[in-house]
Amino acid sequence: MADTTREGGCQCGAVRYRIQGEALALAICHCTECQRQSGSAFGMSLITRKQDFTLLRGELKRFTRSSDSGRPVICAFCPECGTRIHHEPAYLEGVVNVKPGTLDDTSWLKPTIQGWTASKQPWLELQNGPPGFERQS
Repeated sequence: MADTTREGGCQCGAVRYRIQGEALALAICHCTECQRQSGSAFGMSLITRKQDFTLLRGELKRFTRSSDSGRPVICAFCPECGTRIHHEPAYLEGVVNVKPGTLDDTSWLKPTIQGWTASKQPWLELQNGPPGFERQS
């Protein structure tokens, strides 16, 4: 992914952010927690360095949940409209997983990896998709 500056925000506009620098990956996750969070068949995460993420406006509310592997994940969202902005896997220091649907321009997004494929919805076919793994160790 190219080195660039991207901006985004929540649905109500109370929260705005900027990402500067190259993203590490764009992941599709089929775990049950990402399905629940997205209200869909999978969730997506733009994996970036924490130092590349800047909150421009508003404040984020946080809570901690357990991932499907049992490890803690710190989730950040707009306290006004509830839009999830990012989450931080507590076991990966220095990384922020931004929800890419909150970016102003999503036309350039192309997933590079997918995880928890063992939990994918049975009707979803993974033909010609990015490489994946069944579970997280």
